[in-house]
Amino acid sequence: MTKVFREMVQHDAAKGLLLVAAAMLALEVFSVRNQAAYILVGVIVWAAVLKSGVHAMLAGFAVAWFVPLEVCNEDGHPMLNHMEHSLQPWVAFLILPLFAFSNVGVSLLNITMQDFFIPITFTLGIVTGLFVGKQIGIFGACWLAVKSGIAKLPASTTWLQLYGVSLLCGIGFTLSLFIGSLAFEQYDATYHNSVKIGVLLGSLLSAVVGSYVIAKARPYQLQREVKHEVSTI
Repeated sequence: MTKVFREMVQHDAAKGLLLVAAAMLALEVFSVRNQAAYILVGVIVWAAVLKSGVHAMLAGFAVAWFVPLEVCNEDGHPMLNHMEHSLQPWVAFLILPLFAFSNVGVSLLNITMQDFFIPITFTLGIVTGLFVGKQIGIFGACWLAVKSGIAKLPASTTWLQLYGVSLLCGIGFTLSLFIGSLAFEQYDATYHNSVKIGVLLGSLLSAVVGSYVIAKARPYQLQREVKHEVSTI
């Protein structure tokens, strides 16, 4: 009975998806400038795709196809570009981290305070590998490449900015957790919990320090550009 009901829901959702897609196509054909209309229909498309049994991620592709590129919204901004730039901070700093965090299967329910300290060497080793090892390896390789003449820094780029990017490379998530689970596959749950804690702490430390360094590097870069412009006058 449950299977039949689920199939009915999926069938009805698929039919509803076609109707909603037709409505979104009509919005584009008639060059509707109300941005809220596209957002409302887009939410309905997402729900219909989810209920139809298809991966809801595909709803984003479907909605993007129908949002006009050249039509401006009610504020006079190109609609697609304006929606993309408005959503970008939410996607980069909230949606994408939550998506990755939930899809890698990280569970902190059974982790206790003892897991932070036992075994402390495993946790510190992972944190050190992500935070210290990544920045040394990436920044050191770039420094050697530039000094040896194999490569050169991009125009208007400082070493401090490159170091900040090297710090951000210490943000390890899905692959770090995957490698950690393989490395300690034969060990008990305590070691697996240490892997999770180490990866999360190392990634958080790399993100905070890297963001701070890049934020501090920008004023120096602007100051150098101003001095260069003044010297050429």
